[in-house]
Amino acid sequence: MEPSEIMAEVWRGQFLESVHRGHIAVCNAKGDLLAGWGDPTAVILPRSSCKMLQALPLVESGAAEQFGLTSEHLALSCASHNGALIHTGRVSKWLDGLGLTEADLRCGGHMPKDAEVAKGLLCGDHCFDQTHNNCSGKHAGFLTLNKHLGGGAEYLEIDHPVQVAVKAAIEDMTGEDTYGHAIDGCSAPNFAMTLTGFARALARMADPSGLGSVRETAARSLVGAMAKHPELVAGETRACTELMRAMDGKVAIKTGAEGVFAAIIPALGIGVALKVEDGATRASECAMAAMLVRLGVADADHPLVRKRLFYEQRNCNDFSVGTIRPSQAVYQDGVGI
Repeated sequence: MEPSEIMAEVWRGQFLESVHRGHIAVCNAKGDLLAGWGDPTAVILPRSSCKMLQALPLVESGAAEQFGLTSEHLALSCASHNGALIHTGRVSKWLDGLGLTEADLRCGGHMPKDAEVAKGLLCGDHCFDQTHNNCSGKHAGFLTLNKHLGGGAEYLEIDHPVQVAVKAAIEDMTGEDTYGHAIDGCSAPNFAMTLTGFARALARMADPSGLGSVRETAARSLVGAMAKHPELVAGETRACTELMRAMDGKVAIKTGAEGVFAAIIPALGIGVALKVEDGATRASECAMAAMLVRLGVADADHPLVRKRLFYEQRNCNDFSVGTIRPSQAVYQDGVGI
């Protein structure tokens, strides 16, 4: 394994206080590695950044059409949402349309990230439920596919038809066998892959023209839905939502736990996958912003891009005390890749 590269630096005044190391792969739909930092062949768990791949069987099986899913449903199937009302309300209505309830989900529940909803739960007499889970949209998609396939209720089991279909789609798109799996925070299997394989799969989502008409349609539908509804993919103040808005819906991006971030760039037919070794989200957001600028799809001066590219750290007295910024090795002053 090649050594990792410093991807982001944390400066306090004139002092370099911390660094975040990791790996990046940039691929085209042919599978060519166009650029890389650290070890692009590193095997990773993509976590939630691969939800658009997990959602492919939902569309290409015909389940999405059978149950009348819209672009909003598809965006939610790829989401790690805040648990705001715009998310939970849609998920609940989606389940109701399937003749199912929140109890049919298998993702578990947690307090939502949305401040207003969280405050309402804390001050009220209701507890969070599974619709508040950031992955409830993905699980609603799994349930829709399961309804179409006629599988059993435990749709997260590794040998369940839903997960068999997900694994097959991932292996087809990455062009490699998976390296086993682990259980994600929402209890779904998360299949390990190389960073290059992941970037290749993302590039094929960006340019699915050689994948056959069914998969091409599915890929374009999912990517288009994410770009059209950035507020459903994550939520207000979140990097995915804000960066997609800054790029006017021309790029679909998706974060994952433990410092993973993915980008799908249709205009270039390119996919970007990165992994921060220490799992820091602040570093993965910074590094992804740097990649988007260098690939010419994000404006470094746009406030929502600059917010992640050169994140200003402020203390309790609201003094500016430092920045989080990409390393020179990764950013190269924004010079195009």
